[in-house]
Amino acid sequence: MDQVAFSWLVYDMTHSTVHLALVNVCRAVPILAFTLFAGVIADRVDRRRMMVISQVVMMAIALVLSALLTTGQLVLWMVFAIATARGIVNSFNQPARQALISELVPQEDLPSAIALNSTTFNLSKVFGPALSGVLIATIGINEAFYLNTVSIGIALYCLALMSFPAPEPRVKSSKSMLGDLMAGIAYLQQEKALRTLVILALVPMVLGQPYQTMLTVFARDVFESGSMGLGVLQSTAAIGAMFGIFFVASSKTARFNLQMIVGLGVYGLALTLFAMSPSMAFALPLLLVVGLSQQTYQTSNNTLLQMNVAPEYRGRVLSTLFLQRGMVPLGTMFAGLATEAFGPRWAVGGMAVALLAIAILAAPFVLSSLKSIGVAGLRESGGDGRPLGRSVDAGRADA
Repeated sequence: MDQVAFSWLVYDMTHSTVHLALVNVCRAVPILAFTLFAGVIADRVDRRRMMVISQVVMMAIALVLSALLTTGQLVLWMVFAIATARGIVNSFNQPARQALISELVPQEDLPSAIALNSTTFNLSKVFGPALSGVLIATIGINEAFYLNTVSIGIALYCLALMSFPAPEPRVKSSKSMLGDLMAGIAYLQQEKALRTLVILALVPMVLGQPYQTMLTVFARDVFESGSMGLGVLQSTAAIGAMFGIFFVASSKTARFNLQMIVGLGVYGLALTLFAMSPSMAFALPLLLVVGLSQQTYQTSNNTLLQMNVAPEYRGRVLSTLFLQRGMVPLGTMFAGLATEAFGPRWAVGGMAVALLAIAILAAPFVLSSLKSIGVAGLRESGGDGRPLGRSVDAGRADA
């Protein structure tokens, strides 16, 4: 809701798609700059406390935005500064949030817990844009931002109520922040399977996720369905994502890497067909498949990473996943430039074909080198003959 309202605010102030793109860049660059270091901190400190501090700062930023808008003092440079500050704070919030999941549930329940975590995000994608539009039209955009401030306060209250297990013991590091970061990178270099999973988490998202922003162009210029059509397109994709989450959460198989690679391939194929759709009637069923397959691929990938990363490296490895948030806006800018040059169908379709190609090229390694094709086997073999979930130093000692 807040993201839609923020984008509306920027466009209402400037009537410029360039400024709208620049705001997304302001959100993205801090994520790319700070997320990996935030992962180092998440491996050093109490992750719950890290979440609380970041949420308090988020609430303060939301309150400042609302106050500036109420008093009429908000100008464009302040909007860019607030977007940048949001990106920085999110960089520290997300690694702690993701790393906490495996501490809160038994490992056998982790796939369902990760799927449930994804559910909250996709439910917000279903109801958030619609709620934002209603609020802006009825009580006004400023009041929508005040509601966001209150919602963060509710999240803080829920954190206070939660009963957390004893945190995993933290090994005090004698290294600098940069040294610990390089140790995390070295760990991924040693673990071929985990490194592949991280690459498959990042690159396809840069190529695929921008389609959600491009739905605006499809609704207005391709299908000529206006804002109502945009809401239907966004909600359809999100509903499909919900089906994907439930599919993975209820799956009785441990073949998560098979699910991941098939999900990625179907994601690219369905998105290609969507870009070629002659009408909304053809596009909507395909968007359901896009959402379902995207979440099947993402949730399976996240499950494999969570279950196989060594606890002392969990924050650093999972922080790499949040780089998606910084890289996707850059992919969106590329999609926008391609749309200007070739049109929306060719822009989205070309990126979707690249997704399909990645799935085809990655399949041999995922399905043969990761011969376990599942959690248990990934724990047994990292594809290079050594077990996963162990430190780099342990691997060197064996050598």
